[in-house]
Amino acid sequence: MIKKYKLNEIFSQTGILSQHIKNFSPRNAQLDMASAVENTIKTKNVLVVEAGTGTGKTFAYLIPSLLAGKKVIISTGSKNLQDQLFNRDLPTIVKALNYTGKTALLKGRSNYLCLQRLDQLIVQGVRGDCSVLADLSKVRLWVAYTKTGDLAECISIAEDSSVLPQLTSTIESCLGSKCPNFTDCYVLLARQKAINADLVVVNHHLFFADMAVKENGFGELIPQAEVIIFDEAHQLPDIATQYFGESLTARQLFELSTDINGVYRTELKDTKQLGVVADMFTKVVQDFRLALGVGNSRNNWREVYKQSAVKKSFKLLQDKLDFLQSVVKTALGRSKALDVIFDRINNFKVILQALDNTERAGYCYWFECMGRYFSLHITPLDVADRFSEKLNAKKAAWIFTSATLEVNGNFDHFCQRLGLQQAEQKILQSPFDYQKQAMLCVPRYLPASNKQETVNRLGEILLPVIESNHGRCFVLCTSYSVMRGLADYFREHSELNILMQGETAKRQLLEQFSTEKNTVLVATSSFWEGVDVRGEKLSLVIIDKLPFTAPDDPLLNARIEDCRLQGGDPFNSIQIPEAVISLKQGVGRLIRDVTDQGAVIICDSRLVMRSYGKTFLKSLPNAKRTRDLNNVIKFLTLQR
Repeated sequence: MIKKYKLNEIFSQTGILSQHIKNFSPRNAQLDMASAVENTIKTKNVLVVEAGTGTGKTFAYLIPSLLAGKKVIISTGSKNLQDQLFNRDLPTIVKALNYTGKTALLKGRSNYLCLQRLDQLIVQGVRGDCSVLADLSKVRLWVAYTKTGDLAECISIAEDSSVLPQLTSTIESCLGSKCPNFTDCYVLLARQKAINADLVVVNHHLFFADMAVKENGFGELIPQAEVIIFDEAHQLPDIATQYFGESLTARQLFELSTDINGVYRTELKDTKQLGVVADMFTKVVQDFRLALGVGNSRNNWREVYKQSAVKKSFKLLQDKLDFLQSVVKTALGRSKALDVIFDRINNFKVILQALDNTERAGYCYWFECMGRYFSLHITPLDVADRFSEKLNAKKAAWIFTSATLEVNGNFDHFCQRLGLQQAEQKILQSPFDYQKQAMLCVPRYLPASNKQETVNRLGEILLPVIESNHGRCFVLCTSYSVMRGLADYFREHSELNILMQGETAKRQLLEQFSTEKNTVLVATSSFWEGVDVRGEKLSLVIIDKLPFTAPDDPLLNARIEDCRLQGGDPFNSIQIPEAVISLKQGVGRLIRDVTDQGAVIICDSRLVMRSYGKTFLKSLPNAKRTRDLNNVIKFLTLQR
């Protein structure tokens, strides 16, 4: 399949990569990681490796994986990284090594056009304004040319278009082999290609959907795998908790009503009661959302379920779901779609019953409200035993890597959360010269964080630095309120081009930031990681405060209480390690290449005033340090 090169022959100054990649330069850390991956594949052991930004970890795990000639699954942290790996990095290595094996990209079903849903929308019409109808027309043109059905390829519509959820199936709504479009199903074709491939690129959500036995079909992949690699592995513990738990969303319930109405209007026009009860159920779901309170929130389900109004509304939701099922039952056997809907209702009833029984120990019961939607969750507090059980049951090479895994010089926090024992551990430092390339500033005279005028005062302090740098700045915030406040302040008091997360699609924001002059991007969580802006377009990153999880977060509070019951110290064993990893991700947005230069400003005096600040600082790159913003201005001016 492939010539058996030695790693030295590939990564050396005159090696294979130098011959195929312009400006490739050997890095000792990259070769060190590749050697560790190669040994792990041979011994079928577990490897945990932090590879600092610039190490070239993608090539370091790809090359020994391809050379091994085994079935490989690579799981990434996001769909964007998945596309980048498959469409940019992997083809480069395949060409350099003259690799002749088969490769495949596999995403979750929500990324693929469902032909049955498209047919339904054409007949029934779309939900939404005129722009949704226009987007549907663009999809209809695109479907004539696509071979994969991957909606990311339909670039004529926005990635957050409201037509997309109407064009994709869920595991509950999929008709499977009963679907009239089954043989042409894009999900089925993608999975079949993945099963036949030697190397498959997936993402963490898809991997855990299978591991938790919640996604049929993909389960044929993991048993075949001999090498399993997780990139951006720091995300795994939180994603694993989602898939080892249970959840139910308003969107699922609304779609249930919509699908029943669709069957009534197209296949069973003589069963008017189907439409009546579907509309009634939609109203009950809406009323339940109102019972949870106005505005957006994330709270403890156990506590809110004690409220009589919420419990009454929840019981009504259960009763009406029972009634809905009884009506659906009268038409069973007349529609394949309705038969599947009956099974969906059964699954929803089981989850509602679990949510009604709030006494189960070891789990956090919580809910979240966003606009007209809600989600209800039962999440395990600890997935270590379940994950390690799955890992030990599958004899393979397991490799976990990220630029942000260690805290205070070790992997204890990460390994404990996933139950990883006896894993080889490596920390590989970034090849970047942070002393020359970067400056870290924790400013003096910061406003007290509990004062109402904090945001305006912070904007007043930061704006001179941002203006002197002509924008070229990310302002990463730990809350939406601070994000909006700073964006408003900058727009009112400067002529800079201020972009804010949420005002348009993420992809478009990054394109605007990279092409327009004097630009500042004010953002929150989704821009702290997985964003790669290189060169002079980004030379200043500002972080408003240490990214501790909000103290009222119900999942955090449940984990804290569980830690205390076991005699642990939740602040040092849970809150600090997770905040350190998040901060490292945010700081890591700045220096992305050997020629990058710039400054990071962290507006939180706890870094220097509290003893635990040393833990954060020890985990950050060894940049020049100052507490004077004038020094930042001088440093940035000298870099231009």
